[in-house]
Amino acid sequence: MSGIALSRRFYERAIRPSLGGRPHAAALLGEGSEVLGFDDAVSTDHDFGPRVQVFLPLGAPAPSFDALPGTFEGYPTVFAATGRNGGEPCHHVEVTDAGAFFARRLGIDPAAGLGLADWLLTPTQTLAALTAGAVFHDPDGELARRRAALSWYPRDVWRYALAAGWLRVAQEEAFVGRAGAVGDDLGSRVVAGRLVRELVRLAFLIERRWAPYPKWLGSGFARLHLAATAGPPLAAALAAAGTREREDALVTAAGLLVAATNELGLAAPVDPEPRAFHTRDIRVLHAERLTVALTAAVTDPGVRALVDRLGGRRGGPIGTLPGTIDQVTDSTEILVDPARCRRAAALVGLPAVGSCAPDHDTGRPPAAAA
Repeated sequence: MSGIALSRRFYERAIRPSLGGRPHAAALLGEGSEVLGFDDAVSTDHDFGPRVQVFLPLGAPAPSFDALPGTFEGYPTVFAATGRNGGEPCHHVEVTDAGAFFARRLGIDPAAGLGLADWLLTPTQTLAALTAGAVFHDPDGELARRRAALSWYPRDVWRYALAAGWLRVAQEEAFVGRAGAVGDDLGSRVVAGRLVRELVRLAFLIERRWAPYPKWLGSGFARLHLAATAGPPLAAALAAAGTREREDALVTAAGLLVAATNELGLAAPVDPEPRAFHTRDIRVLHAERLTVALTAAVTDPGVRALVDRLGGRRGGPIGTLPGTIDQVTDSTEILVDPARCRRAAALVGLPAVGSCAPDHDTGRPPAAAA
């Protein structure tokens, strides 16, 4: 049973008739594996059931859903979910207004537009959750406008995120061979795993797709066009028994992603062929070349000022870019909390930023992912 299909029928057959024709929008957005389309039979063992968000005009009185049937298509309509109602069973019809719903998850209402800080301090997993899912009813386009505003980075923010992603690769790409050369096979494997993760996330950036949270990163990557070519060498890098095979697979995958980055036309092209790391028997892409090319192409005043303020490594052309919030940290406790993300402005090189008030209708934290 698809969670989205279940929720759509729940809205159409149980929720919409109970609203008595009052103006509203309805959707299933935000948290949950089913929102991203990755739910399966295992997902139903917790935090799963018929649920929907009902969006009312600002200030409209909330309807009561206490008379919902006890079950819907074999699933209870009242069930416990992690992080909601103190863990006690409740129905999962969230009543709110569009601005408050998005502000609770982003720290701002995207209908007013997003600035540089908003983009850099919003995790891609949040953007994925708000632009995926399904809209069941939106006659005035309140949800469509906000989702369109979150569809993708502005062009120079995109350049900046790509530049920072390639810098992360550059910082560790030589360590696979170096660790292996001193007999540290475990260390070489650990670094290879880290690089595979960075290259997978770069593939999402290249294809203009928001990367989901780690549980579904590989599943989401498999849906990308680049998975057909870059996927096999990335898998080979993780499975390789020796350092040389691991290194060969990584530079093959990275070279494919360099070529794909070149095809975007965002910067001057960079040769995707690997080369020696100084005079050592280690092959790398020297991925910082993409960082230099991409940052050199930035013209937006805000992004340009950030790059210039951050400065170059040892005064040179390679920018010291921390990147977006989820390039700076992968802590779940930060990435799922918009207030914490926005308080981390200094980590990404920005001044302090504010945020909107939380959802004043429900006051409930979002449900955890199934």
